[in-house]
Amino acid sequence: MKKINIIILGFAAVAFSSCKSLYGKYERPDVNTEGLYRDPVSLTDTLQVNDTTSFGNLPWREVFTDPYLQGFIEKALNNNADLLNAALNVKMVEEQLKVAKLAFLPSVAVSPQGTLSSFDGGKATKAYTLPISASWNVDLFGNLLNSKRSVQMQLLATKDYQTVVQANIISGVANLYYTLLMLDRQVEIIDEMSELTKQTWERMKLLKDTRIGYRSTAVQSAEASHLSVQANAVDLKRQIREMENSLTLLMGEPAHAIERGKLENQQLPTKFSTGVGIQLLNNRADVHAAELSLAQCFYDINVARSRFYPNITISGTGAFTNNNGLVNPGKILLSAVGSLVQPIFQHGQIVAGLKVAKMQYEKAYNTWQNTILKAGNEVSNALVQYNSSEEKSKIEEKQIAVLRQNVIDTKASYGLNSTTYLEIISAQSNLLNAEISKVSDDFYKMQAVVNLYQALGGGAK
Repeated sequence: MKKINIIILGFAAVAFSSCKSLYGKYERPDVNTEGLYRDPVSLTDTLQVNDTTSFGNLPWREVFTDPYLQGFIEKALNNNADLLNAALNVKMVEEQLKVAKLAFLPSVAVSPQGTLSSFDGGKATKAYTLPISASWNVDLFGNLLNSKRSVQMQLLATKDYQTVVQANIISGVANLYYTLLMLDRQVEIIDEMSELTKQTWERMKLLKDTRIGYRSTAVQSAEASHLSVQANAVDLKRQIREMENSLTLLMGEPAHAIERGKLENQQLPTKFSTGVGIQLLNNRADVHAAELSLAQCFYDINVARSRFYPNITISGTGAFTNNNGLVNPGKILLSAVGSLVQPIFQHGQIVAGLKVAKMQYEKAYNTWQNTILKAGNEVSNALVQYNSSEEKSKIEEKQIAVLRQNVIDTKASYGLNSTTYLEIISAQSNLLNAEISKVSDDFYKMQAVVNLYQALGGGAK
């Protein structure tokens, strides 16, 4: 008898420890965040952070201060189809969570029945039953609880993905807007250069008409240079139309012209604090969503484990019946049944389900870790893009000053026969390329600010 008691106590201890694991809550596992950001200029690759205030915490209105741009972002946040669908996804999961919570309550059904029967033309017998049945699944081993927790994690992850879509829309609108400003400035440069090359071409024609022996090739080269600049202008105007169409699509509107400001009037933040690795985990909605997916898989494992344990159901029935016409008037009949179903052999489905759930957890962990590394990579890329574009723009500013003076000096010396027409065309071409390049790098610096803001989890405010 003593041995039997010890065996019973042993089984009870095992069952208690198993139930404890079934009811356990998700805890964040270790994840590698060391060296998450790479310094854009330091040879040691160590990013020096002076404080813990993240640039990504700023509301988007404090980052993008252009009133036109703010209006476009507002329209996109209100009308964009992807964001509207993301909101609907949240509502759908909220309904799933309601169902998971209601699973704890008994299910109730009413199924009234009535019959009218007669034998060999005799008096008809009336029989009726008005039953109400209730069934309650006792969640002794955490099946319903873990299912509910899994849906809760899914809901939070869906809300995070809604935030990701919102951040993508904000950054997408900003990038398209700044692209338009860059193209506008390049068109202005092209128009100025078009006038300059036209003057050169007209001067070449005048010299050909007034000087004996002056070659027509000079006029032809000058004309070709002018036409090349005009072709560039046509190409830029096509790109402007395409950018306007893309921006209106993000705003959920038909394609139309976009009213906008000037590239040189834009003011964006210039000092950034990227925060620390754990802060990125909190700011980045996609990183947070990846961890919530991991938590969901954790609870799915618990659900799979709970299927090894009995399923306990308590059901009761109450009915007002005349018992096939034998009792008149009818009486109330009550009954209660408790049932326990213990799985023994189900073709390996329960074991396979647990293995698959564990594999899904491993996949979710790998995705989470990779999402963190990807986030750090995006931060590093944005920082190096900003620093390199800023440095390059300063160099190009000096280069443009030199090339502008070179064009003036070359044209002045041409009349003295000390400079060829090719040198004039080359000087103008070099100036055009340098000015266009500087505008592009100024845009890349602005784009880096947008990318850094998005990489640090901005756009959620």
